[in-house]
Parts: sequence; structure tokens; C-alpha cells
Amino acid sequence: MMRHKMNQPGKSLGVIGLGGLGHMAVKFGKEFGLKVTVFSTSISKKDEALSLLRADHFVISSDEEQMKALSKSLDFIVDTASGDHPFDPYMSLLKIGGVLLLVGFPSEIKLSPLNLIIAPDALAGEKTIIGSVTGGTRVTREMLDFCAAHKIYPEIEVIPIQYVNEAHERMIKRDVKYRFVIDIENSLK
Repeated sequence: MMRHKMNQPGKSLGVIGLGGLGHMAVKFGKEFGLKVTVFSTSISKKDEALSLLRADHFVISSDEEQMKALSKSLDFIVDTASGDHPFDPYMSLLKIGGVLLLVGFPSEIKLSPLNLIIAPDALAGEKTIIGSVTGGTRVTREMLDFCAAHKIYPEIEVIPIQYVNEAHERMIKRDVKYRFVIDIENSLK
């Protein structure tokens, strides 16, 4: 997020998906002083997004009216969703010069080129789609130092290794808040 200047206080950030990566994107966004909107297909995540993670807004991404109300309102979007989803509705939410950072792994990206190069009421869209997996050792160290200094920690559920099959089943059902961590030390006693 910092590499792509998504740390400018007062700017607006959308986060697609509220899982392991998404909840951290919300935490970073809030710590950077951004106005954060969470997009999800599940209303069940609303209370956590707004209360626990302190997002400013929550939007059901399949609700066309909610999406339309945010047209051209976001400076940045971090897309953490791994499932296939449409990109055009999100591209229409970006301001001119907006950036969509893809960190999830959908099987494909489909969008109209017009959403990148032309805005409906402007001559230029000037939008950017970028992708990232990791930033290398130095950037990872900087991120960890930032997290320690600002008390940004992932929400986790610690499990014994004997529970790994059940945890896998829960991951498939999207029943994870937000990461499983296997307690190796106590599992081997």
C-alpha cells in the first residue's frame, strides 16, 4: 500500500473482501488516516467491519444502488478477493487517477477498457490496475516494524494441529475470523 502511495491521510480506500488480507487492509487504511469502505457479498460481516475494524462504511457489493451511490468516490481500492468477480463495478468507483491494487487471486480479470481510459463525465479516466504478492525482505521488515509501532495485529484463531482438518473445512465454508494459526508447541506435548 505504501509503495503505491495508499498512505495519504484524508484519501479514500475501498477494500474488496473481508478475510485474512482484507481485514489487514482495513487496519492499515485506518492507521494511514484513510476513509475506508468495505465491500462484501455478506451482510454478516457488517458489524465486524464497522465495530471491530473501524471501517467508515460497509457496502453489499451486489446492491447496485449502494454501488452507484459511491461512483467516482474512491482514490484507492485494495482487492483481496480470490473468487471470480466483476471488475467494472469497482472501476466505476475510482476517481480520475484512481488505483486498484490486486492482491487476491481470481482466475481471470474481465473489464471494459473504457473503465480505465474514459470516465463517463470526463475526457480521461487515468485509472491504474496493479498487482502485488509481497515486497521482499526489506519491505516486509518495514511493514512488521510499522505494525509493531502502531499495534496493528491480525485477528487470529489459534488451533491445535489436531484440528487442522476441521479448520480446512471451515476455510472452505468461509467460517474463519480471520486467520487460523496452528499452535505447534502445545500440539506436540
